[in-house]
Amino acid sequence: MARAHGSWIGGRLTARSFLKPKDVAWTVFHPAWIPESVDPSVERLKRLRVIAGAIASFGIYTFVEGGFAFDELMENALTASVVLLFITPLTVGVMLFVWRRGGTVRQLRGQLLNCLKLLLLFIGSVVATVTLLQFSTALSGPAFLPLALVTLWLFVFVVAGAIRVSGNFFGTAAVHRSLPALLATVTTWLMAVPDLVTGDLHGLGLTMGIVFILGAPVTVTAIALLETGRLKRRYGVRLATHPAGLPPMPPPGPPAGLPHVPPQGNPYVRGGGG
Repeated sequence: MARAHGSWIGGRLTARSFLKPKDVAWTVFHPAWIPESVDPSVERLKRLRVIAGAIASFGIYTFVEGGFAFDELMENALTASVVLLFITPLTVGVMLFVWRRGGTVRQLRGQLLNCLKLLLLFIGSVVATVTLLQFSTALSGPAFLPLALVTLWLFVFVVAGAIRVSGNFFGTAAVHRSLPALLATVTTWLMAVPDLVTGDLHGLGLTMGIVFILGAPVTVTAIALLETGRLKRRYGVRLATHPAGLPPMPPPGPPAGLPHVPPQGNPYVRGGGG
């Protein structure tokens, strides 16, 4: 947890970076204080969870019912932002209550504040993009082009940021390694349950509607269970344990695709590697 108070971008952005909103989003929404994955297999599971979460967020029925609807995408983004604004702090609050006997909230205050900043930054970006989009469609004349360019930049920034925060879930791994998987599960179910309760199948038949509504949350839940189970078995990371009571995590492994070469020679003898 030592990185919780580190730099936000870690010097990874330059002036030229702002010509590429995807690169800016990739850096801003995955700050330097978020710990790196310690296990390539867990990282692969996280990527699968991101894909399933994207299906839940944008709604696969949008494509089934006649193609991509940009207005519905923006409406879903605003709805998801409102859900995240309430459900993320609420879920973390429940876990703080569960952890109360193993440690204090004060021990996690720095990490929690950083996560809250990242959450508010993302929601603010979504609201700003939707607002500028509405203004740009109503404008005409010389003011239209610069505003449209800014809106387009923000749109790419938000979409790339959404992919990024779907993986790290606002940096909550800095609080507890299992929190991102839990939050992804809770959020996808919360987005799906109202449709089931109200019977709103979005014009699909009963069977197809249930499959498409439940498909994403069930998939996210299954992947999240695999993710948390692997963290528990390999590293002793238990969701119900206060972060202060968890065993120290090993350093991140070598990049995927590169074989690990152990140190050569006797490390206790000078020049032993030769």
